[in-house]
Amino acid sequence: MTSPVIFVVDQDPSSLRVLLADLTRRFGRAFAVRGEGSPEAALTALQQLARAGAPVALLIMDDDCVDLLASAHELHPRAKRVLLVDRDYSSTSPAVQAMALGRADYHIVRPWADDEMLYRAVSEYLSSWATEQEPTFELFRVVARRGDPRVRELREVMARFNLPCALYPAEEESGRRLLKEAGVDASRLPVVIRHDRQAFVDPELPDLARALGVSVTNDMDVCDIAIVGAGPAGLTAAVYAASEGLDTVLLEKAISGGQAGTSPMIRNYPGFPHGIAGGALMEQTCEQAWLMGAHIVFAQQAVALEQRGERRVVRMLDGSEVSARAVLIATGVDWRRLGVPGLEALVGYGVFYGTAVGESRAMRDQDVFIVGAGNSAAQAATYLAQHARTVTLLVRGDSLAKSASAYLVGVLEATPNIMVRCRTEVIDGGGNGQLDHLTLKDRTTNDVERVPAAALYIMIGGEPHTEWLPDSVARDGQGYLVTGREIREDSPARWPLSRDPMPLETSVPGVFAAGDTRKGSIKRVASAVGEGATAVRLVHEYLGS
Repeated sequence: MTSPVIFVVDQDPSSLRVLLADLTRRFGRAFAVRGEGSPEAALTALQQLARAGAPVALLIMDDDCVDLLASAHELHPRAKRVLLVDRDYSSTSPAVQAMALGRADYHIVRPWADDEMLYRAVSEYLSSWATEQEPTFELFRVVARRGDPRVRELREVMARFNLPCALYPAEEESGRRLLKEAGVDASRLPVVIRHDRQAFVDPELPDLARALGVSVTNDMDVCDIAIVGAGPAGLTAAVYAASEGLDTVLLEKAISGGQAGTSPMIRNYPGFPHGIAGGALMEQTCEQAWLMGAHIVFAQQAVALEQRGERRVVRMLDGSEVSARAVLIATGVDWRRLGVPGLEALVGYGVFYGTAVGESRAMRDQDVFIVGAGNSAAQAATYLAQHARTVTLLVRGDSLAKSASAYLVGVLEATPNIMVRCRTEVIDGGGNGQLDHLTLKDRTTNDVERVPAAALYIMIGGEPHTEWLPDSVARDGQGYLVTGREIREDSPARWPLSRDPMPLETSVPGVFAAGDTRKGSIKRVASAVGEGATAVRLVHEYLGS
């Protein structure tokens, strides 16, 4: 098998020689390290590699070769693109524009203090490349009929925990063989087969959680703080609460991460100059909360909140209860429904709310549409465009400028197979059991057009998950939780104490809210993280009062 290639282009002969020697010394056993000293020679060599079918893992080029990156990317679209740049911290640096427009994935700053700095960076970039290749080890195998909507849910759960899995159609010999080896038949599908051949037939979310080895039952019914929701706010609060000595129970109705966990790439989170996958960020935060001492329970939906004297009690769907001295509600939001009957009937069959981090490969060579104008929709478009033939972003308004970050708008404009259609809405769609077309309306001309579509992802904002709370917890007209001084302004009769509500405290003393579920929240991962940490400080103050 041909070794994947690390390809270097550096027009400084001395620098090229040193770089090739250093990379070969550390990575030469697993990768073929090659290089050229001019863009012309590099393009010829890359064309030869493409004709030979040789996989290229990294394209490392000095910043005078930015124009070559586009041609190199067409020849080797799966390669990670790395710029060699000088650290001048000016906004005119070639790296700034290349990263902003999605023409480069990473950068290496010259000079590096020691070889280890170079090796760490290149190892990270190679790891990112490797995770996007077809898995060589399948921790889980999913046997399902083609078009089964449950497959997407299964893939998403696996992706949230960064667990490699593969799909085997039940209609094919490979799928039938796996079922036979596991000792199950095809009467109930899908079947998830773990690497140890343990089979989970038509698994529900708790079954999947058990298959992954995480807790789905709560054996800690009394605590200092109960946190409901394991998105950025809830996970951060669990980290700080547990690390500061509070007995902490974190309850999540599904799998950790919230909407942030489905984001293929978060580019504006501090500390990650090249961005980080939302699932990876949330997975690491979940691990951190656990190691700090938080008791984390998945697949446990909160259905009621009660006041019992000085304690606050969260009741779960399975009938269990958690009695806490304080509660933090960080349940986030669910995607708002589009409300088109023909499309609602196809949810799970080509029509999806939100986007799963494991969906990109499933859309290979397909025409995909996304409804939405925010950062989540733009990020989904750039991710799906890696494999889809075309990705069309449908925007009701005049432009993306008011709702999406400038750097994402630039990436969309620079990606040739992404199209943005403004002043456009979806009014209908259909297919024979599976989406195959959409009906679009131009809101300016009222023209109607029918277009072929393999998938539609709907990302049009959220509705807060607060319907389970009692009336004593004040909400605004859209269901978002009212906190802090706004309680006295909006619902003064709800507040029972002489003191003012603390920031982030709801109308029930000792019950706090953080993240997207709170009225007035900024709807960014970093702000949710900040609110989660702040809430813990307020809980300490409340418990000490």
